[in-house]
Amino acid sequence: MGKVLVFCPKAEDREYLFEICRPAGLVYTASTPEKASALLQSDQFDMGLVDADAAERKEIQSKLILLPVLFLTGRVEEKLKGAVLRWPAGQFIDYLIISGHPIDRDRSQRLVRTADDFVRMKTDVASLSGAKASAENRLKKVYVEIKSLGAALSVGVVKELEKRSALEARYSRFRNLKQRFEDILRALYAANDVSNLLDVVIDFKELIGAGGVSLYIIEENDALGRFLKPLVWDDAFLAHVDFSRHMASLSSSDFASYVARTGEEINVSDAENDPRCSGRYREQLKQPPSSVLAAPLCNNREIVGVLEVYDKRTDGRPGGAFTSEDQQILRGLCEHISLAMNKLNLIQYDALTGLLRPDPFMEKVIRKIDSLSKRRQEIGSYAMVMGDVDWFKNYNDRNGHEAGNRLLRDLAAVLRTSIRDEDLLCRYGGEEFLFFLSGVKNIEEATLLTERIRKSVEDYVFEHEEFQPRHNLTMSFGVTMLPQERVASPGGMNKAGLKKFANEADLALAEAKGKKLSALQLDSRLIVKNKVCAYIREKAAVVSKTAILRVAKEKMFMEKRIYERYYTSTLCIFRENGGHRVATTVDLSMGGAKISSDAAFPLAKALDLFLILGSRANPFHGEVVYCQEASPHSSFFYTGLKFREISPSDKKLLESYFLSLGKKDAPPA
Repeated sequence: MGKVLVFCPKAEDREYLFEICRPAGLVYTASTPEKASALLQSDQFDMGLVDADAAERKEIQSKLILLPVLFLTGRVEEKLKGAVLRWPAGQFIDYLIISGHPIDRDRSQRLVRTADDFVRMKTDVASLSGAKASAENRLKKVYVEIKSLGAALSVGVVKELEKRSALEARYSRFRNLKQRFEDILRALYAANDVSNLLDVVIDFKELIGAGGVSLYIIEENDALGRFLKPLVWDDAFLAHVDFSRHMASLSSSDFASYVARTGEEINVSDAENDPRCSGRYREQLKQPPSSVLAAPLCNNREIVGVLEVYDKRTDGRPGGAFTSEDQQILRGLCEHISLAMNKLNLIQYDALTGLLRPDPFMEKVIRKIDSLSKRRQEIGSYAMVMGDVDWFKNYNDRNGHEAGNRLLRDLAAVLRTSIRDEDLLCRYGGEEFLFFLSGVKNIEEATLLTERIRKSVEDYVFEHEEFQPRHNLTMSFGVTMLPQERVASPGGMNKAGLKKFANEADLALAEAKGKKLSALQLDSRLIVKNKVCAYIREKAAVVSKTAILRVAKEKMFMEKRIYERYYTSTLCIFRENGGHRVATTVDLSMGGAKISSDAAFPLAKALDLFLILGSRANPFHGEVVYCQEASPHSSFFYTGLKFREISPSDKKLLESYFLSLGKKDAPPA
């Protein structure tokens, strides 16, 4: 149990912080800089919770820098963030918001627990260092003993030399193992997103000497119940479309399911003859496993996942069984990866996009509604919105699943910036996203807010979007309102009710995506998509009609070109005011280009520019023939350029580039 210092001038703040950090150890409080300085001088503390303003006082700042963990406290988050940045980068430092809000309190308790685990980890590392020093001392003693035997050649001398060699080899192995373990721990705790965390998982198999590794988290839905979802399967990071192939129900006869269900570790040396070696292992791994070692991942004693390795290797050769030492190492790794997952809040957030997962999203919505109802705040009604990427399968099939994953990450960032602070967003599954809009007066206002989100996606330039059926990456949306009578009644909202409203939004989404037309197997060019539709509820609680928001068509000037257009997105670099700026092409032809930029250009302006064609930057001269906003709510501009003084060599470059695009792969407009 460690020692914690709480230094805060206000009594009520000290009491709040005292309760937060009491589980971490013995808590000492100070109300003045003098008392805090005296405590720091007289005792050694593992953690400090210090008022942000008081912490910058010179008389105690030098002492606080020596603390293993330091939290700056206060009531204004932005001020705290700025204060943290002014401290040395090498120190474990973060901030705690003093607030009566449950979310802030939960965050503070979680951070203090993580810090306490960090201090204990440092203690463990120090203990390992002590063990290393002890081993070195033993080796020195052995060396002295061997040297004292002199030059006498006898069987005893030979045996002592063999013993020394064995000790040196054992010590060398221990030192290397300790170094690799410490490197993995540093990488785990330095991971700032899920991708970095999963990159470290691959190193686990090398540390233990395994042929493969898998990492699962536990999820739940109405159709499957509780099941294991693999984030890493047999060394591969999975795309969404691959999850279903390798999932396992917690009730199934399966190695990983057994660990998740019972919380017990398994170490099996003859895996192929074990009844828990299910078809997932026999048919979906690169080869059926000969041995399996697995342990649970826990968060506050709750099992949240499983870490699993296969096929013990000795000196790089397959065969043999995992040892008790391997099992101990895996157990330690599970403890630390659980802490890293907790730090990234992987239990609450989707691993790919960083957005909320469906269950935590529903819980936050219910808490938000209950909280506002109890405080009797009149903020209007609520709406649920379901959004789905148009022609996502086309994107995945053409560009690959990894490009599809990158698209979903970029799209999540666009959607985050498109909603208001009071709204909530989650990844509902695959390429579907679910929104909760607060304070909307009626279905028309909810639809207008959703239209802004749709437009943000339409205006953003995504990688490879030029190969989509409309030469653009878009989304369709369905909107439904939550009934006021359900919202107003205490405890009237639960997960089942929210899922029902999500289904209503999904019905409107189906209308927006033209599912009826798709069912008739009509030409895809007749299906518009990229729309917002609303679900209208009558008193009988049935669908009466679907309202489609139709935005006034923009009058856009399109330049006339005598050459064929190629819808390709490549970089366009042009000189301006002695410097360079970057834009992106929307389409190209032998006579000119259409570009998307964040600045407007005057008509007839001459531009010296470079076009990135393939892997080369090629100089061109252009003239602006038109420039206009992409839409009334967009910060982008579309500009038409006409090439000037184009030489035969320039024409040849363009022809070669257009030929390389492979027009036959592009879907019809």
